Amino acid sequence: MAAAGQVVVGVSGSLAGLAALRTAARAARSSGRVLVAVLAWEPPEGEVLHARNPDSAWAARCAREAAARLDRAFEEAFGGTPSEVTVVRRVVRARPGRALRRATARDFAAG
Repeated sequence: MAAAGQVVVGVSGSLAGLAALRTAARAARSSGRVLVAVLAWEPPEGEVLHARNPDSAWAARCAREAAARLDRAFEEAFGGTPSEVTVVRRVVRARPGRALRRATARDFAAG
């Protein structure tokens, strides 16, 4: 998905997700846009159950694990961060669709 100055891609670490990441990087490189890689996460038990018994240390651990998954996706897809394109990595606590909509809306609002 391309917004005004960026190419936004959802990252999951799946084979299809790695292919999407590679495709988005090619699109960003060829258009001179920024590649925004978004990995969305939620508590395994869901937000409603987590809200009943919030644990900030546990949530921080989940966020670190999500960031590590995003890093692994770049390692698997490219062997690291591609140097020929500007990359922004975002780890977002939200459902994937919502996280991607926010990422694209943020760029539209800025441009």
